[in-house]
Amino acid sequence: MSKITPFLWFENQAEQAANFYVSVFKDGKIGKIVRWGDQGPGPKGSVLTVQFDMHGQSFTALNGGPQFKFNEAVSFVIHCDDQKEVDYYWEKLIAGGGAPSQCGWLKDKFGLSWQVVPKVLFELLSNPDPAVVGRVTAAFMPMQKFDIATLEKAAANK
Repeated sequence: MSKITPFLWFENQAEQAANFYVSVFKDGKIGKIVRWGDQGPGPKGSVLTVQFDMHGQSFTALNGGPQFKFNEAVSFVIHCDDQKEVDYYWEKLIAGGGAPSQCGWLKDKFGLSWQVVPKVLFELLSNPDPAVVGRVTAAFMPMQKFDIATLEKAAANK
């Protein structure tokens, strides 16, 4: 078990969210599910928490009620190897009611924020030439989903 586990508060969709996330991340798996007993406060047998893993990272989803909602102050970054991977995660995570945002950000159907980012972006933004960094930055700022070919063209000044 990891020393630090992200703990995600859902109104009442913890199990649905965990199942969705493990379907998106192909190595994902559901772990222990804790259900309410006789003492409640949730209905007996209903889900309290779901432990799940994605890419070796453990998460816990909680059915905590409507008091708290996700916002962009916390997001998860997916480091993608190529455009195919960017496209895959982007489409899977906005499916069923998610929404795109700017600069590789999106919200999934549960309101959780994700950043779907090609690894090459970090390489391009680390270029020692400030002109390259400026062109790449100008290219990605209006993007929703990142387009690697456009970023590389900007870096090459084409």
